[in-house]
Amino acid sequence: MIEQYAIVTQKKEDFAVLEIERRTACGLCGQKRGCGNATWGKLLGHKSQTLTAKNDIHAAVGDAVVVGIDEHVFLKTVFYLYGIPLLGMLLSAVLAEALFDQEYWVLLAALAGLFLAFALVKRLLSVASASVSSYAVILRQADEDGTCKRAARVDVVDFK
Repeated sequence: MIEQYAIVTQKKEDFAVLEIERRTACGLCGQKRGCGNATWGKLLGHKSQTLTAKNDIHAAVGDAVVVGIDEHVFLKTVFYLYGIPLLGMLLSAVLAEALFDQEYWVLLAALAGLFLAFALVKRLLSVASASVSSYAVILRQADEDGTCKRAARVDVVDFK
């Protein structure tokens, strides 16, 4: 499971609406020198995202929780978003290269294949979006400092 910390903003029967704050890989410490993420964050503004997840632990509004998404679902979605458009672009470019002798037509065919593949992916994902909320599950409560209650304990060993 891929885990992320979130805050419960609403409850709807067996589901909860969660707010997940977007963060960089380093946690966006705000360092001004040597870090491009802090600069981009200030320019673009880090926005929070909402997600609907199954609420098996009956978390209340305002609770800090850990939400999990299955890796297989995540990888399948990544393939849809990246793999299918890339394949569509490459296949249409190869087909245009075989049919036409000008690079102009190959470029146009590659762009057309890319956009058609994106349209196909959008349609496929919109059909499947009704059941996507069942893939995200609230796993457990989070401590107030943002750490898991069940996090593994690490002992510091001094090797002097």
